[in-house]
Amino acid sequence: MDLHKNMKWWIVLLLTILFFVSNWKPANLSASEKPAGEDSKTKATESAKTKNKAMFTNRLSKETSPYLLLHQHNPVDWYPWGPEAFEKAKQENKIIFLSVGYSSCYWCHVMERLVFENPEIAKYMNENFVNIKVDREERPDIDDIYMTSLSVYFHLIGAPDNGGWPLSMFLTPDREPFAGGTYFPPTDQGGQMSFPRVLAKVNELWSGDKAKVEQSATIIAKEVARLQKEEGAGEAIPIEDRLVKAGVRSINASFDPEYGGIDFSEVSPNGPKFPTSSKLVLLQYDIESPVAESTSAESAKVLYQTLDAMANGGIYDHLGGGFHRYSTDRYWHVPHFEKMLYDNGQLASLYANAYAQTGNAQYKQVAEGIIDFVLRELTDPQGGFYSALDAETDGVEGEHYAWSQEELKKILGDGYPLFAEFYGLNEPVRFEHGYVLHRVTTLKALAEKQKMTPAALESQLATMREKLHAVRNQRKSLLKDDKILTSWNGLMITGMANTGRILKRPDYTAAAEKAAQFILDQMRDDQGHLYRSYRAGQARLNAYLDDYAFLVQGLLALYEATGKQQWLDQAQALTDLQIKLFWDQKEHGFFFTTHDHEQLIARTKNAYDAAIPSGNSISTRNLIQLSQLTGDPKYRQHADQTLQLFGRVIKRYPDRCAQLVQAVGEFLETPADQKQSTLMIPATETSFAQGSLQQFEANSEQLASVTPGLELLALAGLGQVTPKKNLVTAKAYLSVDKLPAGKTCQVAIVLKIDEGWHINANPAKPDFMVPTTFTVKSTQQVKLSQIKYPAGHAFTVEGFDEPLQVYEKQAIIRGTLTIPAAAGGKAEQLELNVKYQACNDKTCIRPTTVSLKGNFQIARPGEPVNQVNQKWFQTDGNN
Repeated sequence: MDLHKNMKWWIVLLLTILFFVSNWKPANLSASEKPAGEDSKTKATESAKTKNKAMFTNRLSKETSPYLLLHQHNPVDWYPWGPEAFEKAKQENKIIFLSVGYSSCYWCHVMERLVFENPEIAKYMNENFVNIKVDREERPDIDDIYMTSLSVYFHLIGAPDNGGWPLSMFLTPDREPFAGGTYFPPTDQGGQMSFPRVLAKVNELWSGDKAKVEQSATIIAKEVARLQKEEGAGEAIPIEDRLVKAGVRSINASFDPEYGGIDFSEVSPNGPKFPTSSKLVLLQYDIESPVAESTSAESAKVLYQTLDAMANGGIYDHLGGGFHRYSTDRYWHVPHFEKMLYDNGQLASLYANAYAQTGNAQYKQVAEGIIDFVLRELTDPQGGFYSALDAETDGVEGEHYAWSQEELKKILGDGYPLFAEFYGLNEPVRFEHGYVLHRVTTLKALAEKQKMTPAALESQLATMREKLHAVRNQRKSLLKDDKILTSWNGLMITGMANTGRILKRPDYTAAAEKAAQFILDQMRDDQGHLYRSYRAGQARLNAYLDDYAFLVQGLLALYEATGKQQWLDQAQALTDLQIKLFWDQKEHGFFFTTHDHEQLIARTKNAYDAAIPSGNSISTRNLIQLSQLTGDPKYRQHADQTLQLFGRVIKRYPDRCAQLVQAVGEFLETPADQKQSTLMIPATETSFAQGSLQQFEANSEQLASVTPGLELLALAGLGQVTPKKNLVTAKAYLSVDKLPAGKTCQVAIVLKIDEGWHINANPAKPDFMVPTTFTVKSTQQVKLSQIKYPAGHAFTVEGFDEPLQVYEKQAIIRGTLTIPAAAGGKAEQLELNVKYQACNDKTCIRPTTVSLKGNFQIARPGEPVNQVNQKWFQTDGNN
């Protein structure tokens, strides 16, 4: 980037501003680093806040965002983002000060208490600036654009290329950015300029040479727009498996082999560690992929060691369940204590799938802990899920979760030594406010040392955890961000549905269904368009790409978990609407905002995953899945075009777009000529419709050499173990050698099920299981009726109160085809669709919809039709 070449005035301007961010620190990464004197000021600032409540109320009092409402009694004359503020800035020729944060952001609260509650600072802000406050969770579009602007600004002045919250940006009245930072203190500290001095310097620049400031702002705005466009600049690349392997290897190369975790740097080994769920999901996919032999062993090592480290560490709440935002240290000991819905939704799926892969009981315990926490503390009575729990109590982060040895000894009594040995209480304290519980040994090791069984040890520990949790619940409650965001709810619906399916917890699945129905009922307008946010009985703000993509992903997970057609129908309808509202007809891919959204300085089209995956990556995965489930080629075409659009990103930065990399793998699993493991029988072949069984099987062998996918293969599952061989094969038979116009004939599907596996009967029992179903698609309006499913037999599974009804070894499904008289003499392409879910006594493969296709000639009037394949139409009461 060389924007300021030949522009001496620009260099002078930047150098003038540089010194007030020269000591910038990443506000979102160092919550344990308090500004000087903050603890001593907490009581004074709380007193000031109480006084301000009585004296000041600004425009934010009319908002519904909990974060904005926290600032409604600041003496700062805050405006929400909108025309009123923009018009005031233009009319009064004032700079816009934009402050972006969120309710559980520690440093956002610090800046509010020490800066925005200060009447003198507020007075200067009100006199010289138009002050706008934005909740980044409600307006991710604004946050993304101005965080990118800050990155451009930092690059130009040579500051560290990082961002954080609160995001503090200075804009021209036309909303173009020209300077910014993150947290600014109320007084000069350690060489960092105070916020009052920053305000004065910025105001001086504006008053001194407004034209130059506007010109520099335009340069930054154009660079932001260029970067957004460049990210989606298509590069023709072959969509091939090596892209997946490159992405996996890149992620595995960043592994911390000593303490677990990825994105590890030996240059700065003691940096914080994040869950990086999107990358871990790709590793889990790699382990399960039937073509990933060269990388799957390494991926398994990286994934499971990381999951173990997080599950054992202080980042996991061992009393209340659920994960905190990230670890502030390399060792996973002391977290940044906020709990976010989006983290826990993604991690629930990861741990449930890891349990399905390994049988590790701790993974099951963690997955259940996540869901139980969300249902207990983040669930609205109507079904939706709240956004977050704050990290601090009375200005002290983590105090709610920390313990002293004396307190624990008093509560646990004789049990303390055992608890202390398991949860690291004999180690030096690492957190200034007390011990953060983390596992330092295994159940097996400590049980052997204590000469008891692991089950007995876990029972004792569970009793002590419950006792401590009850005591902790008596502490002052944490601030709860109770707004309901569509996108984050989609992530939790996915996690809850997957966990319910894998762990056979219908209560989890039912809760996911309730949340989905709430959004569909309460967070859409009259035309079916989604809203972004809901709180206090009010849905507001038009939804973004993430809202559609993540909700569709959740609906597809519900369809997989329940087999209910309504969820697939809703997923398809919302995807069609998403294409209409967000698709770029010219260059392809999805914009982050709708076509009728307000015009900002740039329109983003993001491919990179962050704490949440990118909307384009999840949309691509949804499109691939919908193409399989519905057979509609438009979904596959949109997926293909999106992958091509982001080809350069996938090729150059695979570790930054892990979910797009996974989409490449899933796309390759269903190539266009073989999607849905489709059987294509040439029109010249008559073996499907005529001849004996032996003739058909002989012809099948010949066709297999030229028609891949002759047999129906039930392979692999989303987030589950991938068998290395076929589990189910299927063949189809007609009762006649030609389709009889104006009459009926019989059709039979013969399913062969591998030893040790079963598929669910129809009707399914229990009713939340996915039943096996048979449907037909026809070009000549041939109708399927009188479907006869065989009777299932009882199959007992541990954890179920009643036995399942299943098919094993072989199942024959029969039905009647009715051929219209007007179709006589015409060509017919008949598609037979079978959906089923294969399971054994330990795991289930995802529900799969596959097809058998055949091209036929319908008999002309008077043309003879003969009976064939009668063996498959003789019933014995079961088949």
